[in-house]
Amino acid sequence: MTLALLLSYTVIAATAILSPGPAILLAIRNSLAHGIGSVLWSSLGNITGLFCLSTASMLGLGVMLQTSALLFGVVKLIGALYLFWIGLRHLFGRASLAALPETTLPHRNPGALALYREGAGLAVTNPKPILFFAALFPQFLVPDAPVLPQFFTLTGIFMGISFASLFGYALLARQARGVLLKPMIVRWVNRTVGGIFVGFGVLLLTLRRPAA
Repeated sequence: MTLALLLSYTVIAATAILSPGPAILLAIRNSLAHGIGSVLWSSLGNITGLFCLSTASMLGLGVMLQTSALLFGVVKLIGALYLFWIGLRHLFGRASLAALPETTLPHRNPGALALYREGAGLAVTNPKPILFFAALFPQFLVPDAPVLPQFFTLTGIFMGISFASLFGYALLARQARGVLLKPMIVRWVNRTVGGIFVGFGVLLLTLRRPAA
């Protein structure tokens, strides 16, 4: 793999990764609600999910999703339901960007394993990354070179950019914490975040299977 090829892949991957999506919203929420340390665990879960999706794509799941309407529909439905679940928890007050200052209820931080599972679950239930890996990898693989080193290189780049972007967004949110955690703003941001997650779920349901 040439340097020019790797740079081209990195630019394309970064463009896709830096576009705000559910994983970034999750990192921002965890940063505000539980501190920057919590973002480490959810981000590790997220990139673990990405690795699983990349592996599945390389093993042929991406091709199967493009050719099987039933399988694509099942994966899409599971992903949308998971996004709906996260969004509705925010809309109905079961999840929050932070404990409101005036509340008398205890605010318990989730454990590292729960944060990790949430990040991984959010990653693996979205068919978009699977299709992204399936469509992108073949264009950057060198046919005459061993596949495994190329797979780890391309996947590692994607995971590294994803991890860095999640922390970047989380740090920016942390800097604005004083404004974002005012009680009225917390309520409206929670509703907005919930609505965005539900919106992502709706958009996911409208995602069409690419033509074979």
